[in-house]
Amino acid sequence: MSWDVFVQDIPQSIRSVDEIPSNFRPASIGRRSELISRILDVVPFADFSDPTWGRIDGPTFTIEVNMGEKDLLNGFAFHARGDEMAAEVIAEILLHLELRAFDPQVPSDLFELEFDPAVGLRKWRSYRDSVLCKK
Repeated sequence: MSWDVFVQDIPQSIRSVDEIPSNFRPASIGRRSELISRILDVVPFADFSDPTWGRIDGPTFTIEVNMGEKDLLNGFAFHARGDEMAAEVIAEILLHLELRAFDPQVPSDLFELEFDPAVGLRKWRSYRDSVLCKK
């Protein structure tokens, strides 16, 4: 199980998925090789030996970066496990890329960059723990 965050072209002005205009069409976010290079600016120890599926291993977290097969990307996903440092790393990457992301764990469905990037991770861990304790 992982906390999943989905990166895409999302209007900068919105504060909730409900505010996305019905006529909005997301643009490409760039070439995979360029995005990987920019992620490595923030996290130089990230492993993109497989450019379709990167990995960031920190001392207390792991983030997989699912970039997909295409060269020109419409989006990609982070799959995180571990403590709140994972959310901080994702936030730093998103700020550097000047991109936003969907976080289905929060009421707005948007990854929180300004306030508390780990709120979705904490909600996901609470859900995961409740499911695992039922077994």
